[in-house]
Amino acid sequence: MAFQGWPPEAFGWFEGLEEDNSKAYFTGTRAVYESSVKGPLLALLAEVEGEFGGAHLFRPYRDVRFSADKARYKTQASAVVGGSREDGSVYYLEVSMDGLLAASDYHEMTRDQLVRYRAAVHEEVPGKELEQIVADLEEGGYRVSGEALKTAPRGYARDHPRVRLLRHKGVTVSADLPPGRTMSSRRALDHVVTTWRAAAPLNTWLAENVGPSEQDRWGQSR
Repeated sequence: MAFQGWPPEAFGWFEGLEEDNSKAYFTGTRAVYESSVKGPLLALLAEVEGEFGGAHLFRPYRDVRFSADKARYKTQASAVVGGSREDGSVYYLEVSMDGLLAASDYHEMTRDQLVRYRAAVHEEVPGKELEQIVADLEEGGYRVSGEALKTAPRGYARDHPRVRLLRHKGVTVSADLPPGRTMSSRRALDHVVTTWRAAAPLNTWLAENVGPSEQDRWGQSR
């Protein structure tokens, strides 16, 4: 079935989950979740698969084993599309009572990726190229963010002309769509596709200058 947006019931369901994050609420309203939240999300993912790749839909259950917060359920529905951290950039989308978030990123670079990333940012040609890509994205209304150090990484001057970019440990392009009539139409799909396409210059730069990790999550060579 073609994507037609999320109905108002979806946001009412999220609001209820925020107030009552219990098994009783989730079980009692599961039909609403399936038809008004998960169903439209799957329909959107099916429409973007041809251009951006297959999707992984995250389960609604939280892993609370090592968390002080014992809430059972995530208060958003989300998916990652076309890739993984090892393969490079990924596409991400998330729907919640706050609306729709679309993003693309190298979310958390490994040690070897960070070495290559910082070296490229430091060098004049690729560094200025990235600086211009980020400026263009921000001028276009997109948010460029990511986990970052409080100061320049070791070995780089604090007054480096691109110190803001050097501090990043991951780079994310994202844009939000607030809840409302647009969310209940195909314009929500347009928001996702437009955001992901806008990220293409950054993803290309990252692929050319950083590339996939050659290490596992513990920093050991594969």
